[in-house]
Amino acid sequence: MSEEAQARVGKRLDDVAKILAGALVAVAGIMTALGLTSDIVFVALNNESWPIYAASLCAVLAIVCSIVALLIRPTPRGILWETVVLILGVIFYMVSLSVAVVGASKAAGGNGRPTITDVELKGHRPDLTLSFTVRADGVDTWATIEVYADAVDLDKDPFDIDFYSGYLRPDDKGVVEQRVSSPITVPEEAWGIEIGAVAAGGSQDCESLTERGPACVTIKLPPTTRR
Repeated sequence: MSEEAQARVGKRLDDVAKILAGALVAVAGIMTALGLTSDIVFVALNNESWPIYAASLCAVLAIVCSIVALLIRPTPRGILWETVVLILGVIFYMVSLSVAVVGASKAAGGNGRPTITDVELKGHRPDLTLSFTVRADGVDTWATIEVYADAVDLDKDPFDIDFYSGYLRPDDKGVVEQRVSSPITVPEEAWGIEIGAVAAGGSQDCESLTERGPACVTIKLPPTTRR
């Protein structure tokens, strides 16, 4: 191969190497275009979402390959090695983009963990009104959030009374947000009320350390007043 031909091939390979050097920026752009914001990234990392780590690692490897290719001398053997290194870089680059799409989809989907907020108890025993808000993001369209409210004794053991029991479905964005308000009649021996929200397929144990653990709230009832 003549020196002029070698120079042309080397220049083209260098151009490819420079493109791969922006792999991390390109992958980040794909994730952003798919709605993977910084908040969702932190949630995904907190949940140990493997696609985020894999996409970042492959992008870094693509950049390393591009830097190595740029440092190889444009000799006949050097061009061969540069070609091999750039092929590896392109493979890492394409894998990174593919995994980034999977990671964006997985992270945007969340895991459907519910929360219970704005708990209110109004009235006088035994007739009270219980109100609370249930919210969950990233709930699959086929899934539900089971919500219940029970009376419990001092040892947190439930009575055979369900103040409230329901199954909430997400909207078209995978969000469940429901304000629940229900009149209840409390037994005299009841100590408190336990409210729970359980994701589909998730653990029902309030002290569970699993990824899809439930949300649980226990509130102490006011003392009985004579009227």
